[in-house]
Amino acid sequence: MNMVFGSAHVWDPGVVGSAGGWQADPVSTVDPVPLVQPTPLILRGRTFTAANPAVMGIVNRTPDSFYSSARYPSIEAGLAAIDAMVDAGVDIVDVGGVRAGQLGDWVEADEEIGRVLPFLQAVRASHPDLLISLDTWRAEVARACADVRIDLVNDTWQGADADLVHVAAELRAGYVVSHTGGAAPRTDPDGVAYGPPGQDGAPRDDPDDVVADVIRILTEGANRARRAGIPPNAILIDPTLDFGKTTRHSLRTLRATAQLAGLGFPVLQALSRKDFVGETLDLAVDDRLEGTLAATAVAAWLGTVCFRAHDVRATRRVVDMVASIRGDRPAAVNERGVRRDPGASPG
Repeated sequence: MNMVFGSAHVWDPGVVGSAGGWQADPVSTVDPVPLVQPTPLILRGRTFTAANPAVMGIVNRTPDSFYSSARYPSIEAGLAAIDAMVDAGVDIVDVGGVRAGQLGDWVEADEEIGRVLPFLQAVRASHPDLLISLDTWRAEVARACADVRIDLVNDTWQGADADLVHVAAELRAGYVVSHTGGAAPRTDPDGVAYGPPGQDGAPRDDPDDVVADVIRILTEGANRARRAGIPPNAILIDPTLDFGKTTRHSLRTLRATAQLAGLGFPVLQALSRKDFVGETLDLAVDDRLEGTLAATAVAAWLGTVCFRAHDVRATRRVVDMVASIRGDRPAAVNERGVRRDPGASPG
């Protein structure tokens, strides 16, 4: 059976007697859904766009990361995890040596270097072409890893160390600009509110106030990185959900992803198994995959080009599917309903 679809039709009451009939409407069109075309991310000559977003796999060289499955205290376990991520379609690996939140022991810079540097050297030796991100807020840690060839410095604490962006520039690496609401490294949000004072003197915390603050801080940070010498396409802006934010703040900020993508810099979203997902669905860390992937799909649709993730294979499939739905990426296979050679056997 050969069928052709796509012609628009309208009801014309005068075509088939008094009962009317359907007629082709030659002027009908379907208005496209407006989509943000995000700024590409370019690291070491590799380009990531809405058609091929980057997936950044998480490797924590810590004994106390909030998600136990991402803890790799031994170099061997970490390398095996990276091998699996590469097979699953990872583009970047993000290596950190300090837990983000306030739980756990304080880690000095020397200990952080001891955790990440030998591992980074091993990763570079086993995967010479893999893009490596270093997750740190300390300039001295990034500088200590200079010989490894760091491709991206992931500063998750809003420039707490003002020298870090300059070290990233010295390393000719990309740089992540984050928003934490001014919170100090390794602190959890407590009584967070945004916006001008209300009549009672407290911030009014209108839902849009957090978005305004995120836009302001990320724009300032990105411009600071440009002045330091980092190319705009290598400056990732990260709204940094959960950090310095309530769940309500994080959900509202996620909905504003298209606004962030319109600022002229590539957007990174670090959504994986975070507390805003857990509190929204009332789920523990181990049960947050589906919520994370839902947030990932929304962020991809709205123009995010890089996703930091624990679950690489699932994230890869979600962002590729969204890219195809957006119309940025062709389907990997296109056979269904296509006219076949009459002599070909059915699939």
